Amino acid sequence: MDYADYSKQFRRACGFNSKEAAKDFLAAKDITAEIDYNYIDNLNNRIINIFQRLNTIAYSPMNLNDLEEFCAKSILLKYKRIRENGLLPILNNQGRRPEHVLFSWLRGSATADYFIPRINELFQEKSVVIQPIGEDDLSDPTTFKRGPRADYKIIANKKIARIEVQSGFQGINDIKQHKVLEARKVFDTTNERTICIHFDIFNGMAAVIDLSSISDDDIHWVTRQQMEGQTVFNIDQNCFKWQLRQAPPLIGNLECWAVA
Repeated sequence: MDYADYSKQFRRACGFNSKEAAKDFLAAKDITAEIDYNYIDNLNNRIINIFQRLNTIAYSPMNLNDLEEFCAKSILLKYKRIRENGLLPILNNQGRRPEHVLFSWLRGSATADYFIPRINELFQEKSVVIQPIGEDDLSDPTTFKRGPRADYKIIANKKIARIEVQSGFQGINDIKQHKVLEARKVFDTTNERTICIHFDIFNGMAAVIDLSSISDDDIHWVTRQQMEGQTVFNIDQNCFKWQLRQAPPLIGNLECWAVA
């Protein structure tokens, strides 16, 4: 009897009908952990604390009443809707616990909400319209996902562009490949550029990058083993020209923003 046959019979004798069943049992992946709602409350409070600290030093800070309202709407209300609509059990990105995935999602979503008024100033236009077009639907488990579509569409001075808002909290600033591919497809079909505004909260900077112009042979494409080998575009440090304690720069003057 060869190795493969013996191994198969051994697992069957142990009561496993497949390799996957044996692996799940031995790694205890078939045991579903109860969601720890007290832990979630602590994580939500940490997100609130993050924005309380950020707001003390950020450009054009909110007053205390507005900040309290922001935390209630952008953090606590979103969490309430996610929980009420049964989305927590499906938050298992890359095997992480739902509490951790929720924390990351809420933290990133709140960052986008917080900086939207500053993004208006970035475009330096009197009439700027920003429309949400992302794919995160908090009302339906079947459509709540992180797809490649950008978060917002912006209309400024009769020009239309899509805005992808990202945030980093550990000093590692990447853009996933599928975001770049989607940006190219959108530009080829609609002539609308996709602009990524990446907030590096760890270092207090933001970068503005035209995703539509990133080429396949750019030297900044890397493979992240800690992200299951995903290919990402590592944002060059020179692109971080917006200091979050200062007013946003004029977008047309940024080297990483293609005006064409």
